[in-house]
Amino acid sequence: MQRALTILLAAPLAALSVAYAQQPPPQQQQPVTEIFKCKSADGRWTYTNDRREAEKQKCEVVTRQINVAPAPPAPPPQKPTPSAGRSNARAGEFPKESPADRASARERQRDVLEKELASEQAALAKAKEELATQEAVRSGEERNYARVEERLQPYKDSIETHEKNIEALRRELNNLYR
Repeated sequence: MQRALTILLAAPLAALSVAYAQQPPPQQQQPVTEIFKCKSADGRWTYTNDRREAEKQKCEVVTRQINVAPAPPAPPPQKPTPSAGRSNARAGEFPKESPADRASARERQRDVLEKELASEQAALAKAKEELATQEAVRSGEERNYARVEERLQPYKDSIETHEKNIEALRRELNNLYR
């Protein structure tokens, strides 16, 4: 009988020891901070995080916080391996652009800029035609020249914008080969 009682008591203890073994060691457990609300003898409320003082005064727990330690620093990033298409890049160095790649990129950029310049020049010619057409038209309600100028101003602004774009594109083309 006594042996059966020992076995019955030993089984739960063995299970508890296994559960305790699975917990992290005490230095890895995160500490819990408790804040207590206490009422003093004169009726004033005080707050403390000292458990011994709180037990003396019979305080109530207001909050429980788990203090979280910062994560360990991440390992330094590994250097990327050179790409297979770049034969002139050495291990650990930034891949360099070959002179042929640079020349083809400049040619593509020059082609794009020339197309944009041609479209801006066509848009400027169209804007000048529209302004000339609008200058020839004069309605009866525009007896004052200020009203005519007010009506023509958007067309003049459009021409000015296209001229500035053309100037910027020409500057960009000139700077391309410097």
